Amino acid sequence: MKIDFHKNFEKQYDKLNKKQKTKFQERLKLFSVDPFDKALNNHALKGKYLDYRSINITGDLRAIYKMVNTNECIFAVLGSHSELYY
Repeated sequence: MKIDFHKNFEKQYDKLNKKQKTKFQERLKLFSVDPFDKALNNHALKGKYLDYRSINITGDLRAIYKMVNTNECIFAVLGSHSELYY
């Protein structure tokens, strides 16, 4: 699967601390092998994020992505639960 990153996602990623970046890289590897691995808690979203999906990075950190087609996705937003779902 091809994985792309929106420029806003990249900016949010740059603000993470080293531990969070490492955790994201681990989760991204897991995602690339199996996007629906139970550890990711991959789930569809509603409301303003309709047609997007979310995966858990840490206890509070979430990555939101959208499937472009069956072989490509784009990660759009990265942030804490409270930042994303206010």
